[in-house]
Amino acid sequence: MARHHYSGSALIEVLHAAQELYGFLSRDLLKTIAQKLSLPPSRVLGVTTFYHLFRIEPRRAHCAVVCLGTACYAAGGGELMNAANRVAADGRWTIEAGRCVGSCGLAPVTICDGRALSRVTPEELGKQMRVSANS
Repeated sequence: MARHHYSGSALIEVLHAAQELYGFLSRDLLKTIAQKLSLPPSRVLGVTTFYHLFRIEPRRAHCAVVCLGTACYAAGGGELMNAANRVAADGRWTIEAGRCVGSCGLAPVTICDGRALSRVTPEELGKQMRVSANS
């Protein structure tokens, strides 16, 4: 915040730096940012929840990012999201929606614990997630 002279116009940059530092943006951290930048807490929370790249909860042990960009969604991204959420019910997974991972020719794509899975089916994704979670 000091690097940006405690300017409210640097809110997004400050949020990115804070998330990189702490892993996620807790309510207490958002209140502190609002105070230090002299912004209403509602504005800081509004910006945080508007942009999908900000997290207000810590990631779990495993993470799957399901691409829901146009090509991936048309190729079954919604079904992949449903399959990922079913497996994630055990509480060990963070499931995130990606807007485009830049691999439209390989749609649908899911990033499962940092590994890209292309042209994956819901059944294959579920199996891969279960294998990852048990290793």
